[in-house]
Amino acid sequence: MTTFSDFALPEPLMRAIDAMGFATPTDIQRSAIPALLSGRDVVGIAQTGTGKTAAFGLPLLSHVDGNVRGVQSLGLTPTRELAIQVAEAIASFAVNTNIEVVAVYGGASYVPQLRALKSGAQVVVGTPGRVMDMIERGALTLNSLKVFVLDEADEMLSMGFAEDIETIATSLPAERLTALFSATMPSSIARVAATHLRDPLRIEVTPSASPVSTIEQSYAVVPFRFKTDALARVLAVWREEGAIVFVRTRAAAEEVATELMERGVSASPISGDVAQGEREKIIGRLRAGALDVLVATDVAARGLDVERIGLVVNFDVPREPDAYVHRIGRTGRAGRSGRALTFFTPKEFPLLRSIEKHTKTSLSEAAIPSPADVLNHEIAQALGRLPVGDLSLFREAVAAMEAEPIDVAAALLAASVKSAPVEPRTSGRARREEDFDPSGRFLSAQFEPSGRTNPNKTQRVGAPRGASRSHKGAVHRYRVEVGHKDRVKPGAIVGALTGDGRMDGSEIGKIDIYPSFALVELYSEPSDDQVRRLQNTRVSGRALRIQPDRGPRKR
Repeated sequence: MTTFSDFALPEPLMRAIDAMGFATPTDIQRSAIPALLSGRDVVGIAQTGTGKTAAFGLPLLSHVDGNVRGVQSLGLTPTRELAIQVAEAIASFAVNTNIEVVAVYGGASYVPQLRALKSGAQVVVGTPGRVMDMIERGALTLNSLKVFVLDEADEMLSMGFAEDIETIATSLPAERLTALFSATMPSSIARVAATHLRDPLRIEVTPSASPVSTIEQSYAVVPFRFKTDALARVLAVWREEGAIVFVRTRAAAEEVATELMERGVSASPISGDVAQGEREKIIGRLRAGALDVLVATDVAARGLDVERIGLVVNFDVPREPDAYVHRIGRTGRAGRSGRALTFFTPKEFPLLRSIEKHTKTSLSEAAIPSPADVLNHEIAQALGRLPVGDLSLFREAVAAMEAEPIDVAAALLAASVKSAPVEPRTSGRARREEDFDPSGRFLSAQFEPSGRTNPNKTQRVGAPRGASRSHKGAVHRYRVEVGHKDRVKPGAIVGALTGDGRMDGSEIGKIDIYPSFALVELYSEPSDDQVRRLQNTRVSGRALRIQPDRGPRKR
């Protein structure tokens, strides 16, 4: 069996590989690394998650001289997230060398990127637009380039970067090593390869190496109006690690994330419109475990690699089968196992066959957990968290009470379980028990999908749609300095309050958004520490500056 030691990689790289625990190369690595080390151009056709970054990153570093300052290698990626991810991976391989790696991408400050280029970074990974900008500024010179990599080339062309790629490629030294990696091989990619690569070795991973084979795939038929309720129950029972929920639009991401947060789920929306600094912050929270669920559009999650993602839910069916593969590839990466669930409305159900045909995989039908399943799951978790040790003082306290010990224990258990029985919800989206069979499957297939919320209405969260939330006790109203002119959505404000402010989503009530500010109702007064945390938290580029609402003022 081939191992990394068979590739004759430089000793500093081998030490980094050993420290990471890498042992057996993947199919794409087994073929691409020796070819690139020998100076052969490569065209690699492989899906996301098959180990492409190491396949070109290790040979790339082998060709770079760490004692010579200046750019010797350039990699292009379609998105900022992928540029950051690839740069971080290459930098981890180069930890024992003098090689500096910098990510160059739009939506972020020029200053640190310019500083890294000026200091003589040898490896640049960037998006085509920002790379072109740096070249035009004279900050990025490529006269000494040795290696050129195009990663996810098909996606770059579909996003309209063909002209930028052509301009960059034709300005590079003729004597160079070039690698092109793509999930698919349409004619447009073949033309790029024929134009800019010299007698490349074509490497195509077999279907068995696809990340699809490591993922348990299933589906459920769910009428549109019940999707959010079904999603919340799936996340409550199935999710043991982080999860990504895919939707089609930015508005849907914000709406679904907000509804999950109303149910007490630690969720945040992410889309192409979110500022880069905030995107990096959200992904960092997900990676660190401070955030459990990311509700994302396809563009926002492209290239996202977070090890703790164990579940992907296609809340909206992807428009193309290729998009389905890219979505579920966020889990089960590089041989790890994962789970993927796709919701189909009754009208969308025929799309299941096209996905199965494309992936050569038969999806099994999943039973959505019933409300009883959710409660039993949370009870089991609560029981597993019971303390052990000397409980004599607590036994004495229970014995001194007039209530039966079993009733005390039941009450304490109910208090620790989020899904303890409550009055049924009355909103238009509320489920009815008669809509489910005993296994939890939705029976209301005759229901037609309803439209999403009207974007022209006053934007509020907190109360279920079509109903007003009742709350016993004082309501505290706070003002935040971000409004309609900042294109802020309620979900972004809720995300900041639950994230940086460490507030419980159930404590957040109605949010009214005005042109230059927003008013937030809280069911418990925030602590001084929470207020301090939120003072400089930025949403849509502006600091929240949260403070108690003092009534009418100049607006």
